[in-house]
Amino acid sequence: MENGAAQPVIVAIDGPSGTGKSSTSKAVAAQLGLSYLDTGAQYRAITWWMVHHGIDTDDPTAIAAVAAKPEIVSGTDPENPTITVDGVDVAGPIRGQDVTAKVSAVSAVPEVRTRITELQRSIAASAVTGIVVEGRDIGTTVLPDADLKIFLTASPEARAARRSGELKGADLNTTREALAKRDAADSSRKTSPLAKAGDAVEVDTTDLTLPQVIECVVTLVEEKRAGK
Repeated sequence: MENGAAQPVIVAIDGPSGTGKSSTSKAVAAQLGLSYLDTGAQYRAITWWMVHHGIDTDDPTAIAAVAAKPEIVSGTDPENPTITVDGVDVAGPIRGQDVTAKVSAVSAVPEVRTRITELQRSIAASAVTGIVVEGRDIGTTVLPDADLKIFLTASPEARAARRSGELKGADLNTTREALAKRDAADSSRKTSPLAKAGDAVEVDTTDLTLPQVIECVVTLVEEKRAGK
């Protein structure tokens, strides 16, 4: 570090919903002066575009035919991550129920994954100091050569409690069922399923507070950097 020419470090953080992935990734990136990319938001953005343009999201052929059309731009500042589609700020709309219900189906289409994966790789390659990329298939498919791969897990109960805390007024059991359904869809899709890379460090966040998870990941990144 003395000469200020530290190698950019690429950190892949994968795992299912409700494991603290986004909060952890943003905080780690901010603390270490790295860029941050929420890949789930990109899949939500392309899903929002499909819904907005009346594309039948149950028809993979229809989705594939227009997968290259929307222009998706991700701002990678961890303090203020942004996402636009064709110049429109969609950070709010992509979290809506209609997008949430359809994102798994859209994400499973190979042409969509290819398009978004290319976008993710180009963003990671252009990150000057390095980047924390969070998603479901980063360590396995998108950035298999990442310097550090982390896979976050948590018990179904803990994940549902966190998720229903995020979704105001959501019922715990309904949330748990929705998460289980989403996991099954993500883990069973043919193209880039949710999976832990063989060389990933697994961190179980069930009994950890967010600051503890952040501290754990920051330590792993700093150890990696020191060993470079």
